[in-house]
Amino acid sequence: MSEEVLSTDPLSILSLSETRRFLRQFHARMMVVFFAVLYALGSMVLGGMLILTRVEGGYTAEVLWGSALGTGWWNYPGYLLVAPWGVISLPFLATWAMVVVSIGVGIGVSVAILIAVRLARDRRRSAAQPGSVGAVAGLTPAMIALVTLGACCSTTAAATAGVGLVAQSSGSTIDNLLINNWYLDLFQISIIGVALLAQEMILRIYGGLFGLSDAGRGAPVPTPGPRPVTARSVAIGVLRAALLLAGVTWSLAMFAEWTTISPATASAAMWFQWIFQHQLLAIFALAVALFPNSIARAFSNSARRSMGLVARTALLLGGFSLAVWVPGAVASAGAFGFANELFGALGLPAAWGSVAPVFAPGLALYLRWGFQYLLLGGFAIAVAIAPGRILGPLRWSAPTASGSGTVPSAAGAHRASGSFPGYSFSSSEGGAPETPSGARGIEEP
Repeated sequence: MSEEVLSTDPLSILSLSETRRFLRQFHARMMVVFFAVLYALGSMVLGGMLILTRVEGGYTAEVLWGSALGTGWWNYPGYLLVAPWGVISLPFLATWAMVVVSIGVGIGVSVAILIAVRLARDRRRSAAQPGSVGAVAGLTPAMIALVTLGACCSTTAAATAGVGLVAQSSGSTIDNLLINNWYLDLFQISIIGVALLAQEMILRIYGGLFGLSDAGRGAPVPTPGPRPVTARSVAIGVLRAALLLAGVTWSLAMFAEWTTISPATASAAMWFQWIFQHQLLAIFALAVALFPNSIARAFSNSARRSMGLVARTALLLGGFSLAVWVPGAVASAGAFGFANELFGALGLPAAWGSVAPVFAPGLALYLRWGFQYLLLGGFAIAVAIAPGRILGPLRWSAPTASGSGTVPSAAGAHRASGSFPGYSFSSSEGGAPETPSGARGIEEP
């Protein structure tokens, strides 16, 4: 019997198609609205946007177009309403961030509640099923609690904690980022987005256990089976988690640098750093961590085409400049790599391209070097040189509908066929037995 691989179309995942289908199936739209409105009101009260107090006089409404001091541009245009029962102030960016986060909270909480109710109702039945199903059902509440971090009233606290990570990544300070409070808005949106993506992936893998019917899928989805835990699978899981964390913090670090360096007056070297060293490597790491199948398939299909060569060249350029070294003239202009900072920490002359590290030697500097410079830069270099050897195992780690990390062998096999130097993706019916190098469908030549 052939396996069906869950859809790994990035657009389908980013649009939360399974989450939306889950909510439609259980007629939970009003539940989403309720929790979204509840969270929005709580945010307004706790954030000082809504102050309930007695005010003398009638109603006064005003649109604020800017500050007399020219500061806090992200708050304008804003809206101010003074009423006998209180005051409502709606800064521009904070208001839109609250709306987006409130909708995300409504979706996340509603899905988590529906899943908890479903599992509680089917607890006796799940206990009588095979051990793998019972184990998954028992672990699900913990997984949902983990991935719905953004779907609770701690999003601001989590965002504030995350600011510390980005401050270390960018070389800025926590105080500077908190003064520019738009950063908290950006962090809350990022947190809720990652949480909902993780919840979407869980629904795709374990939707059958949660009562998600197969209508519209086009084929029945098998119940997830047990997945062997090996040192290799643990290492791949740790790598994907590290790429996700490093990618998020390194991407946001660029915006942290914008609080002290104006993009309008930045040098060409700074723009090189922001585009190639920051965003290219960070977005690629995020894409690999979340969509390993799609990225592996893209590199497989373009391995012998000009676009594939361009992508690998860009990754090699960004990765080498970050993880290894750049010439002194480029480093002094603002774009530098690991060896440049290492030379600076060792006190070597500027002719070697040395620059002063953003931190004094210590844990913060070593984490920056390890998680951003070496991990993101080194991973990009490795993929640019040998995409098959690096992306093949990550493709194997992506779960299928049967719960095992296998490559499609029947349904959807025509989409997965392709080849890497060193790996071939089989599209034959039934596939081949799992090889020592990976999984069924990934074979050494």
